[in-house]
Amino acid sequence: MLAITSLVCATILAVGVNGQVTATGTMGVTNPAEPSLGTSVNQTSYARLLSVNSVDDFCIFAPPVPNSVIGETETEEVAWCVQPRNDARVIPDGTLQAVHFVKTPLYVQVMGWGDFTKLNIQTGDQGGELDPHGATGLGNPIGGNVTSNVTGTDVHYEEWMNYMSYTQFCIRVCTSENSTYSAALECQHTLDEMGCEWVMPGDYSQTGFTSCDADSAFPPGIYPQANGSTSTFAQRYTGSYTGADGATSLFTVGETVTPQTPYSTPASSNCVTYSSVGNGIASLSVTAGNVTASTTAGASGASNGASSGTAAGSAAGSMATSARSSSSGGSSAAASGAATSKSAAYMTHGGNRDAFNYVLTGGLSLFALVAGAGAFFL
Repeated sequence: MLAITSLVCATILAVGVNGQVTATGTMGVTNPAEPSLGTSVNQTSYARLLSVNSVDDFCIFAPPVPNSVIGETETEEVAWCVQPRNDARVIPDGTLQAVHFVKTPLYVQVMGWGDFTKLNIQTGDQGGELDPHGATGLGNPIGGNVTSNVTGTDVHYEEWMNYMSYTQFCIRVCTSENSTYSAALECQHTLDEMGCEWVMPGDYSQTGFTSCDADSAFPPGIYPQANGSTSTFAQRYTGSYTGADGATSLFTVGETVTPQTPYSTPASSNCVTYSSVGNGIASLSVTAGNVTASTTAGASGASNGASSGTAAGSAAGSMATSARSSSSGGSSAAASGAATSKSAAYMTHGGNRDAFNYVLTGGLSLFALVAGAGAFFL
């Protein structure tokens, strides 16, 4: 773990204040201009517009053709949605075995389990990360866009990340930021080998369909210290650079020792439990009968504490938070045990990682972790 110096920390925060929340890029050429519920079912669609609205109205990225490996098809993935929407493919009822939705002041997040071989992911594939940057800056997948209506209207968002494996998924859409943490940091996309439970802490229980409000987690890899400083974990990476003399040298960024858990698991409240999540389209169902969403009475208001051995805070504890609006759907929150450094849904093909550049400024050498338009200094 690297202790961030005050100089570098100031640089990070300056970048964060100027971060972008709403999308500024163009819509992918295969996508509708705006999100829309109730579009025709098209299981061969190449639309790449996701919407993340509630426990029973969200989309994820998965391959367009059967028996695909995420790390080999990142640029090609297409949208799969619980409900018929956005001209996308529809997730067949019976695919999802557990879904947990949380709405926080800084992001919305969905975590879950299922049989994603039904979404063309190869059996045994531990998966990878999809995000709007990618190695070329064009996004994984290329033309992928994401919206959410948790503010009361559909908004296109700049920063998001979606981890997929053949059994597990998680997706976070960063819907706000504050003077401490930018949307880009809260949706940090350069930790592709760390897995869902490490990067997006929350409820990973393998049964149940729930929706909660929750505090915002600290950005992935950020570890506040008792003395008020911050340490930042960097995923280990070795690359090369060419010096002024024309010679090529190697450099290494990151740590050999991986923290086994995120800093904390945010507290949740206002939880609602659902009996199931689905669309009721019998012709697509992978199980007998229809699976339809229906609420069950009440929700426990119990909150999750921080991970064992860490402070009980969350990012929202030291931030100015925005007012929450209610959302449909629900997710109970209590993280299932400590995540390992490579839990399900991690990148296995290093050749698709974001690029890293070596930066020299005067006599001071800093490694800059460059992904798309953002630079993260360690």
